[in-house]
Amino acid sequence: MKNKFINTLVVALSFTALAACQQEESVPEPAKTEVVAEVEVSDKPVDFSAKAEEISKKYIIADTHIDVPHRLLEKYDDVSEVTESGDFDYPRAVKGGLDAPFMSIYTPADLEEKGGSKEQAEKLIDMVEKMAQDAPDKFALAMSPGDLLRNFRQGLISLPMGMENGSPLEGELSNVEYFFERGIRYITLAHSLSNHLSDSSYDEARPNDGLSDFGREVVKEMNRLGMMVDVSHLSDKAFYDVLEVSEVPVIASHSSARHFTPGFERNMSDEMIKALADKGGVIFINFGSTFVSQASRDNYDAFKEARQTFMDENGVSVEHESVMNFTKQYREEKPFEFADLNIVLDHFDHVIKLVGVEYVGIGSDYDGVGDSLPTGLKDVATYPNLIEGLLVRGYSEEDIAKILSGNLLRVWTQVENHAQQQ
Repeated sequence: MKNKFINTLVVALSFTALAACQQEESVPEPAKTEVVAEVEVSDKPVDFSAKAEEISKKYIIADTHIDVPHRLLEKYDDVSEVTESGDFDYPRAVKGGLDAPFMSIYTPADLEEKGGSKEQAEKLIDMVEKMAQDAPDKFALAMSPGDLLRNFRQGLISLPMGMENGSPLEGELSNVEYFFERGIRYITLAHSLSNHLSDSSYDEARPNDGLSDFGREVVKEMNRLGMMVDVSHLSDKAFYDVLEVSEVPVIASHSSARHFTPGFERNMSDEMIKALADKGGVIFINFGSTFVSQASRDNYDAFKEARQTFMDENGVSVEHESVMNFTKQYREEKPFEFADLNIVLDHFDHVIKLVGVEYVGIGSDYDGVGDSLPTGLKDVATYPNLIEGLLVRGYSEEDIAKILSGNLLRVWTQVENHAQQQ
C-alpha cells in the first residue's frame, strides 16, 4: 500500500487531521475558495488520466458509505483477496487508491418491529473486526482521524465504521456510548422506514413529525461523545430538527442533489445543502444511478409499476419464480438506464457552485445499490475516473484533495474536539 501521508498533509484542510492526531488545537472554520484550474506552464497537452492516477496515490481517499458487511453477511467472501462478486475487495481498493472506506453497519428497517436490530449490528461489527484481525498487513480499524493517519504511515487501509439506521439503539440512550466504544463513528438516524428516533424520507408515515424526543437526546449524546450525526435517509423535517439540536457540523454520508431528481426526498434540496454547509457540514455524493439521474429513476419506476401489476394480476409475491421470469423478460425488452460518470460529476459541480468545495465528498454506496452503479464508476477501483473527471472540469489538485478526504477529516476533527471540550 502506498504511503501518502506527507503529500496529504500538504493540503490545507488536512492539517486539521494532524491536529486530531496530536489532540491539541481546535480546528478553525475553513474559508470558502474559488474553483481554480491548475495552470500548466507548458505547451504540452495535459494527460488528465496520468494526473488522476498520480493524485489517487498522493492523497487520502475516503468514502463514507460502503455496504461490505451486509454483503458478506448474505454471502461471505474473503475481501482481503480478489472476489468475483461485489464492489469492494482489497486489490481493487488498492488499484483505486481507496484508503478509508467507512464500513456500513446496516440493519434493515423492518427489524425495528420484528426485533433483533442490536444483535444484527453486533454481528456486522464483529465481521469488520475479523476483517482487520485476519489481514493485519492490509486492514486496520480506525476510531479517529489520528488512527486513520497512523494507518497510512503503516500502509494499511483503514476500516472506520458508521451505523446505518439507529434502530439498534433500541430506545436505550446508553447504547449510543456502547456502540461508540465498539467503534461506531457516525449513526444514520433512520433508514427506509420511520423509527423511534426519526422519520424517514422513504416512509409516508411520519409518526415523529421529524425527530422524536428520544432522537433529540441521541443527537445530543452523539455530540457529547464525539460521534458524527448522519442525516441521509431522514425526512426534510427531521433534517432541520437535527440542525437545530446539534452543536457541531453534521454529515449526509450518502446523499445526492435533489436538483437533478425533483420530488425525490431521499436526496437533498438546495436549501438543505445550504443549511448543512452553513453549519459546517458535508454532503457525500451517492453514486447510485437512481440517485443521480432522473432518467434512471423514471426507468426503474416504470419497471416497478409493471412488476406490481403482474403480481397483482397473478396473485404472487416478489419472490415467486414467475416474477423473476417476468423481470428477466422485461429487462431484455427495456434495459435499465444507467447513469454515467458525467452525471455524478454534475452533482459535485452543483454542490460546489452552491456552497463551495469545502462541503462535498464521496459517499458512493458501493455494495449498497446493487447493479445500478453508473458507467465509469462500477467499483472501488474506479476513483481515478472520478478524479480525472474533476481535473477535466478545471478543479485544482488542492480542491480535489478536499473532496477526497480533507472535508471529512475537518468535520470529524471538529466533532472530536467538541467532545473533548465537554
